[in-house]
Amino acid sequence: MTRKKKPLPLLESIEIEAVAAEGKCLFHWEDMVVFVPFCVPGDICDVQIRRKKHSFAEGEVVRFIKYSNVRAIPFCQHFGVCGGCKWQNLPYPEQLKFKQQQVYDQLHRIGKIELPEFQPILGSVKTQDYRNKLDFGCANKRYLTKEQIESLPPALSNVKESSEAADDSSLFTLRSSLKDVPAIGFHITGAFDKILPIEKCWLMDDLHNQIRNEIYEYAIQHGLSFFDLRVQTGLLRDVIIRNSNTGEWMIIIQFHYDRSTAETLSESEAQAKALLQHISDKFQEISALLYLDNQKCNDTISDQDILVFKGNDHIYETMEDLRFKVGPKSFYQTNTEQAYHLYKVARAFALAPIENGELRMENYDYPTSEKSNGMQNVHDSQSSIPNSPLIYDLYTGTGTIANFVARKASKVIGIEYVPEAIEDAKVNSEINGITNTLFYAGDMKDILTDDFIAEHGRPDVIITDPPRAGMHPDVVKTILRAAPGRIVYVSCNPATQARDLHDLDADYRVAAVQPVDMFPHTPHVENVVLLVRRKTTGITSER
Repeated sequence: MTRKKKPLPLLESIEIEAVAAEGKCLFHWEDMVVFVPFCVPGDICDVQIRRKKHSFAEGEVVRFIKYSNVRAIPFCQHFGVCGGCKWQNLPYPEQLKFKQQQVYDQLHRIGKIELPEFQPILGSVKTQDYRNKLDFGCANKRYLTKEQIESLPPALSNVKESSEAADDSSLFTLRSSLKDVPAIGFHITGAFDKILPIEKCWLMDDLHNQIRNEIYEYAIQHGLSFFDLRVQTGLLRDVIIRNSNTGEWMIIIQFHYDRSTAETLSESEAQAKALLQHISDKFQEISALLYLDNQKCNDTISDQDILVFKGNDHIYETMEDLRFKVGPKSFYQTNTEQAYHLYKVARAFALAPIENGELRMENYDYPTSEKSNGMQNVHDSQSSIPNSPLIYDLYTGTGTIANFVARKASKVIGIEYVPEAIEDAKVNSEINGITNTLFYAGDMKDILTDDFIAEHGRPDVIITDPPRAGMHPDVVKTILRAAPGRIVYVSCNPATQARDLHDLDADYRVAAVQPVDMFPHTPHVENVVLLVRRKTTGITSER
């Protein structure tokens, strides 16, 4: 006989204490931490415990008794279901405060190293419409909220889905068989084959909403099938929308042609091209209308042939007097305006001169906040570098940072794992008339070796911008042997950054820390750290 599980408790009149990781908040109960989403510190509420472990629990707010004074009204009708902007209920200044604290806590707790006073976090220029790329899935079954399930006729109300409520709109009004209505929108955690329909997303210029909704309405009116992830059938599969600060728009529609027979293939192609023509005629703003037939089990397009229906196969982004070519497979920071500030920080940390033991960043257009004087003390270090230093840019991507700093360097050498990104980096150098860059594709730990450094020269500065996992231990060891005067570490994950800073601490000390918010209304934060070589290491920086 199986033992019945003990019912999980409902906790009444709980006060939410603090912001936690992943956009959740927390409070303490019975010597354990309880994590709760979609609330803010100071809220008093009833919380149903949903999951209990030895040292922590997870709960759900079932009733708000009193709202916190530190609270904002979410502006998106999909808040609480979508999961993309978990902090819309928190005022933006409070978001910045918690992100600053997150960086501070992780660098101290995980790094366990001496740290300077942090620069105040750089808030995003925009807090709405700030993204330049969004990816929307298409599915033959839409995700239903708890309230929508309860509104269904009895024969349809046995769908096993639940979530917080979100206002629905006329575009996605309940139909006679709501659970079988297709959708274009975002994937929901725990419902891999269903899509939450999105009518209006505030992350990107509103034109993207018009384009996405028009694709949906056309597909419904003309009987186009939507992709079924379980059985791998259905024509309309995915929609990627990109725009740029030059005013250009790129649309990539992913189809899944029915290749059962020549007739079904021909019909699929005709339906796809009719949709593309309709979108082309309706939205003259589109400068790159692209499409593909993806027969794989997943939606990634890096290995797919992408065809041009209208216009170009690329758009351009600009930064200062530089132009960057962005193709359908290119990586580019998704918050264009804030990426400029991020790169200005990295450039200043890498190149600013030292006067009387202070890093003088004001001449590098450093985006200082009101509380910052733009200088950091760098006494007791060997951080002086030549006027035109040799720079290594690790994890260079499409070479944005490499090209951004190239005109003040003798040479910039970029290394990146993805070959297509390296080709983009070379093109971007060529477009901008930059001739002092070299780019290499391959695994970082295999490319960045002692022999590589002996061939290309010992770097004066290393800029590293690794993925969330941080740097491989072999890469850290090679950097230590290369002994640059400065290391500029750009990170999208302060936790793994802190680990790597700890490993570099014997030879390098942290001279400056600058958090940068690239993603308002989310818990994610970027952080830029300047490390300077200690005098006590006994290593010279001469090449």
